Amino acid sequence: MSKKVILITGASSGFGRLTAEALAKAGHTVYASMRDVAGRNAENAAELTEASKRDSIDLRTIELDVQSETSVDAAIKRIVADSAKVDVLVHNAGHMMFGPAEAFTPEQFAQQYDVNVLGTQRVNRAVVPHMRAAKQGLMVWVSSSSSAGGTPPYLAPYFAAKAAMDSLAVLYARELSRWGIETTIVVPGAFTKGTNHFLHSGRPADEARVAEYELGPYKGFGEEVLKAFAAIVPDDADPNGVADEIVKVVGMPFGKRPFRIHYDPTEDGASVSFAVIDRVRAEMLHRVGLPDLLKPRTLV
Repeated sequence: MSKKVILITGASSGFGRLTAEALAKAGHTVYASMRDVAGRNAENAAELTEASKRDSIDLRTIELDVQSETSVDAAIKRIVADSAKVDVLVHNAGHMMFGPAEAFTPEQFAQQYDVNVLGTQRVNRAVVPHMRAAKQGLMVWVSSSSSAGGTPPYLAPYFAAKAAMDSLAVLYARELSRWGIETTIVVPGAFTKGTNHFLHSGRPADEARVAEYELGPYKGFGEEVLKAFAAIVPDDADPNGVADEIVKVVGMPFGKRPFRIHYDPTEDGASVSFAVIDRVRAEMLHRVGLPDLLKPRTLV
């Protein structure tokens, strides 16, 4: 196995943390990034540092707030100074909001896009130049089955932002393939256990609008959705499977990595929908004479 230098965003908990530990155990140098390492995430950072020592793995925590260009640039500068490169970038940072769409302010929608979409752009602008200079690299985007599968109500801001991120990932893949940079989009399904998505999800700021829904035909609907959501997730659904899939992808030879992989115990249909969507997109590139964009070019 070729040891790689890997950066993961949003690695304080959930998929990010599981993936950071799994990749480090697989023998890679992993930078588990998170915001506020000295404050709200101090305990998480300490636990990862302890895991690194206990398991004799190369797992390093680093301060990186995807909502701050200054923070992102400083983190990448430090990584390159320490390790000389970034071989793999895992876009995982994300935040969920739960409630009726109308009750969220435009500013709250903007905040969702800032974390889930613009955050990836800030990190890309800092990392991609190093990958282009090296003429190689791997971009792993943690998407969501909601982008093409079943979409339960009351998650509009999150689903809209994840769909935008998925679209961005597709276009980046085409624009980086000639630079020798590969892309894999990982599509997890719903997990009501093992991550903090629902526990830490944001709520609508307009409480008066929420009250109108609660006093009308949607009384108790939030709880109804959560119960319905939990009911379709198998008891043995394990988010570690997402981390395992990413470890497999990173370990594959250049040019052999799948463009999209699914890990969805609920089987909400995204794998079927994306198979069609990705094929249509590929056929369009063939039609306009740009099929080479579908595979990364070997430059080294």
